[in-house]
Amino acid sequence: MKCSARKTRACRPLLMSMILRHFLISTLLITTGFAESNWPQFRGEGGLGLGTGKPPVEFSSTQNLKWQVEVPFGHSSPCLWQDKIALTGLDGGKLVTICLNRKDGHELWRAAAPAEKVEGAHRIGSPATPTCCTDGERLITYFGSYGVLAYDWNGKVLWQKPLPAPIVEFGTSASPIIADGKVIIVADQDVGSYMTALDVKTGEPVWRVDRSEFRRSFSTPFVWRHDGIEELIVSGSLRTRSYDLKDGQLRWSASGMARVSNTSPIAVGDVLIVCGWNAGGDPDDRVEMETHEAFLAANDADKNGLLSEKEFPEGPLRDRFTIIDADKNGTVNQAEYDAMRDIFAKAANQLFAIKAGGSGDITDTHVIWRQTKQLPYVFSPVIANGRVFTVKGGGLASAYDAKSGSPIFQAERLDASGEYYASAVTADGRVYVTSQRGVISVLDAASDTLKVLAKNDLKAPVFASPAIVDGVIYVRTNKHLCAFGH
Repeated sequence: MKCSARKTRACRPLLMSMILRHFLISTLLITTGFAESNWPQFRGEGGLGLGTGKPPVEFSSTQNLKWQVEVPFGHSSPCLWQDKIALTGLDGGKLVTICLNRKDGHELWRAAAPAEKVEGAHRIGSPATPTCCTDGERLITYFGSYGVLAYDWNGKVLWQKPLPAPIVEFGTSASPIIADGKVIIVADQDVGSYMTALDVKTGEPVWRVDRSEFRRSFSTPFVWRHDGIEELIVSGSLRTRSYDLKDGQLRWSASGMARVSNTSPIAVGDVLIVCGWNAGGDPDDRVEMETHEAFLAANDADKNGLLSEKEFPEGPLRDRFTIIDADKNGTVNQAEYDAMRDIFAKAANQLFAIKAGGSGDITDTHVIWRQTKQLPYVFSPVIANGRVFTVKGGGLASAYDAKSGSPIFQAERLDASGEYYASAVTADGRVYVTSQRGVISVLDAASDTLKVLAKNDLKAPVFASPAIVDGVIYVRTNKHLCAFGH
């Protein structure tokens, strides 16, 4: 609006009203903290684990606790958009999506998925492990037991897309993401692995990629943004691949992964960081399988050409019978045996970095550094201050220069033992790492040695990765969702 000198006096009240209104809106956005900071998917914006604001270093049930509420059993991480939080859980035999108020944690609504049967899970796992994602308008929930559901933030079902339950006894863990107007679902399983893209507005399939050469993995896909390019990165058994978001076409592939991928990729600029560790993949701990002919001759008691679990001798192979038995029919044929023999032979436990710009097989051309020792199992690394931070089970922390792979420190003990299933997050120059026992260690991201600023014992198991938004840490324990902040 323009005012001439003659009309200035008449315009002044309107101008003052507009200025006041702008001030009030800006103040409201600042004070509520819901202006820009969200946590729209697993590991937050872009899947990078980068929090916002200045979260507390020390917190507990009696210190810096803003609120705590009971939530159904589940391992999904919080998904936050403006003033709402979404989680999934298993409640009374029903798989549910719940929405909470961000200010105080009170429940706003819950909705049950129409799953006819709840899939199995690992003894310490949950059928409600994938984290919700959102584009701000739609809330996307994925259960292996059912498929994909889209809600608005008031709990209304917008669309639903049933999908086959993955064929793997440990259940579903990979979270959905939204990219390029599509919901991306990766279903790596023991038989019939695939990846599909659904239109985020309608749920209609856009493309589908056959990944049947891949076995079980639980890694959430990652969109690598660099040089004006978006690549869909998926880590799986034995290799990591890049796909075109538009049509799912393969861009490149890099060999050198564990037989099972549990961690999710991450990147800083044009350097992609990938990690994979699984038992039997280290050079001094490799599971070796003799030829099928020799194994069958020695162990096929009933001479039917098939091997039951009882016919496997006690040891590492019997322990992994359900993995070798890909179709879960109770017997192992030659194809299943040979496939697993090949996987064990090629598995490579390592943390490695890939430079941008590759096509085809880039294993020998674009991998710029590798680390093969002291690797995490499920814990996804985070990048802070140009360093890659990892924690191995038992509480052994390492940090590497993201560009060169040079160790800053390696296998330093946190004095917080146990397994580490939650992934790392970072904010305000600190790295937050969470043990399964519920101890959250806060590390100084700038220190050239392991510097633990605080150890916060929540005295409850934690499997879900925390979220840090506007200086508040949201942590899901086995029974509660807690918010810690100043």
